[in-house]
Amino acid sequence: MIKKLYKISKSTFLALFLIVFALNCSAQNTSTPSDFWNNVRFGGGLGFGLNNGGFNASVSPSAIYQFNEQFSSGISLTFNYAKYDDSKRYAYGGSIISLYNPIHFLQISAELEQLRINQTLSFNDSSTIEDNYWSPSLFLGLGYTDRNFTVGIRYNVLYDDSKSIYLDAWMPFVRVYF
Repeated sequence: MIKKLYKISKSTFLALFLIVFALNCSAQNTSTPSDFWNNVRFGGGLGFGLNNGGFNASVSPSAIYQFNEQFSSGISLTFNYAKYDDSKRYAYGGSIISLYNPIHFLQISAELEQLRINQTLSFNDSSTIEDNYWSPSLFLGLGYTDRNFTVGIRYNVLYDDSKSIYLDAWMPFVRVYF
């Protein structure tokens, strides 16, 4: 029970930190409202994972606001499918993403994701169990950027192997924004 409360409080704290950080950066932006859409970039990411008995893939279309040359933040939708052993999991949800480029080729990212998991477990005796639940993730990532394209790896700080749709806490990613 205490461990669950600790995880909830840790994820809540990090979510609030990211929101306050994004609001602080937007408050420092001096652009006019007519410039808003000129600073919005559309794109998203693809995720893919393989494990001994499993497969995981995700598609995440998103929109981000480019506050300045180094920092952007936005929202994303996520659609995910995983199959391993005798389990199939489908997921959908959304996330808040923040991207920081301290130097032109390096991107640091933080993404708070909340997914609705629909799981079906199949057994040898032809019986099945369905389980539907919410699963949070907090990804911290590092990637190589070249203009609109980023490739890298991210780590799920809140990873729970019994509940997560992801096969592992580490996940490679590809992001493209226009």
